[in-house]
Amino acid sequence: MVRDGYYYGFVLLGSALLVGWLTNPWWAIVPVLLAAFFLWFFRDPERVVPSEPGLIVAPADGKVTAVCPATLDGKEFTRISVFLNVFNVHVNRSPADGVIREARYKAGQFLNAMNPACAECNEQNTVRLENRGHTVIFKQIAGLLARRVVFTKKVGDTVQRGDRIGLMKFSSRMDVFLERSANIHVRAGDRVKGGSSILATLPTGEKQLAPNSKTRGDR
Repeated sequence: MVRDGYYYGFVLLGSALLVGWLTNPWWAIVPVLLAAFFLWFFRDPERVVPSEPGLIVAPADGKVTAVCPATLDGKEFTRISVFLNVFNVHVNRSPADGVIREARYKAGQFLNAMNPACAECNEQNTVRLENRGHTVIFKQIAGLLARRVVFTKKVGDTVQRGDRIGLMKFSSRMDVFLERSANIHVRAGDRVKGGSSILATLPTGEKQLAPNSKTRGDR
């Protein structure tokens, strides 16, 4: 359970007791239901993180909405976008191990996360990770309901693949930018789990997974 869940849940349960005491007890049902929702929403399940070299895992639970070429800071990448709806786990995880070399927060709008323009216009946090000579970039992008992006690491930190690195409150989107040499294992429409579903493999000089590997998307 993420700490925020206890804050929301206990405040609402306290409100339910107060409302039930001051008015009709039936009115307490609404804050009790809201408390149950927040306690469920901020769940933080453990995940089995694959250990094979070169793997890139999903940074969040959700649905892959795009796998396409993209340009970022003048460089060519393959972008994988994962959309989180309000029912998904919203804890974010590092897609790879490495050292955080840059973290840039940008205030912005709150367009629907399915809108392509949200990648440029919405509130977001862009993180650049140095991974054994490769560059892996991921973005936490706020959505229509997500009004806060939380990033718990700092520049210079070393992270392991699947480590918890933050949270987005309510529906939102995460983008992962990989070098064009990456071998992609997912496609639009796949559903993935943060920290455990394999998105791609980076060249390591070792045997790589085949494109049709059964690691696709935890269907």
